[in-house]
Amino acid sequence: MIWDKEHECISRSKLEQIQLDRLKWTVQRIYTKVPHYRAKFEQRGVIPESVKTLGDLRKLPFTTKDDLRDNYPFGLFTVPNRDLVRVHASSGTTGRPVVVGYTQNDLNTWTDLTARMVSLAGVTADDVAQIAFNYGLFTGGFGLHYGLEKAGALVVPVSGGNTERQLMLMQDFGTTALISTPSYALYIAEVAENMGIKLSSLKLRLGLFGGEPWTEEMRKEIETRLNIIATDNYGLSEVMGPGVSGECFFRNGHHIAEDHFIVETIDPETGEVLEPGEEGELVFTSLTKEAFPVIRFRTKDISRITQDKCACGRTTARMRKITGRTDDMLIIRGVNVFPSQIESVLMGIEGIGPYYQINVYRKDYLDQLEVVVELISPDVLEPYSRLEELEGTIQHKLYSVLSINARIKIVQPGTLERTTGKAKRVFDHRQ
Repeated sequence: MIWDKEHECISRSKLEQIQLDRLKWTVQRIYTKVPHYRAKFEQRGVIPESVKTLGDLRKLPFTTKDDLRDNYPFGLFTVPNRDLVRVHASSGTTGRPVVVGYTQNDLNTWTDLTARMVSLAGVTADDVAQIAFNYGLFTGGFGLHYGLEKAGALVVPVSGGNTERQLMLMQDFGTTALISTPSYALYIAEVAENMGIKLSSLKLRLGLFGGEPWTEEMRKEIETRLNIIATDNYGLSEVMGPGVSGECFFRNGHHIAEDHFIVETIDPETGEVLEPGEEGELVFTSLTKEAFPVIRFRTKDISRITQDKCACGRTTARMRKITGRTDDMLIIRGVNVFPSQIESVLMGIEGIGPYYQINVYRKDYLDQLEVVVELISPDVLEPYSRLEELEGTIQHKLYSVLSINARIKIVQPGTLERTTGKAKRVFDHRQ
């Protein structure tokens, strides 16, 4: 189902004209209404009239999370509080939270874009959609809620946690679409199995997952355990929330709502803009937001962009599934290590569950990598002599990908912490 054929199947030339018109509007708005942006523009010697083509976007300054935190809470808003109808905020785990605001027009746009995204994934008016994202300042719960309603689905706003109740409602309400983080979807499957619930007896057919990076290997695990089609979606509070992009049935990249956002990929070290197809850090510019527009926001997410037409018929650019974040990258003995590389290896090893933990230590001035993995069943290591064999297998496969040795620690099922939200798997003890 194509929700907005006019814009999802638009020609590149028409799209670029829309983008340019909206970019000029956004730049003028942000320059005249936000002192912080005006000062950054003047430092670079640019004014709104400097933007004559889409290529002129490169003249404009980047926006970072530090800019957002330094202007906490409302310093980057372009409207007074009386024109706002809602605010959301990040968790603020690494400093002050990032606060974002919405006018009523912003909420209407957000609803339309999340409706477009869930339709991409295959949601229709016949679906019963259970939202297991937390509701609150986090954008995930509310963002998906209104989009699913707009698409005609029956929404079950359970919020996160209380997994046994989640499963009861799935059975009683005939839930067909699950909306959560991928790690929580796996935990739901685990609890169901422990309760003796046959997952094949549920009516689940779709999973719409986001909120954290996950690999193709984890997708296969989720699809096998829950007997569903699992799709990935992408959004971030600073840009809008969920609805920025999402996968269609072919799952060959996330379709980006390019009529509302311009996306660039840059070299994270130099800031140089890369060509389509080259891997780099994603940078987003909003085009239609009233209360909280952003210019060239650096996401720290690593991906690549393609402008090839998708088999589904949509013509908008697609971004590859996020492979990691520049701030998640670990440098261990001079080697760049992404947690996604480790997850890909672990998910392909028989007998190992989808829960793991990465610890980095420093001993005698040398970095040490420890990977804690959980067994699917305690019977896997019977006879006990298999423990050393399994540790060796994991160590060898990790070395072939990372080129460094890791200490492997195998623990019993249920040892590692489960979460209803974003999973924390990396612990760097060198700090």
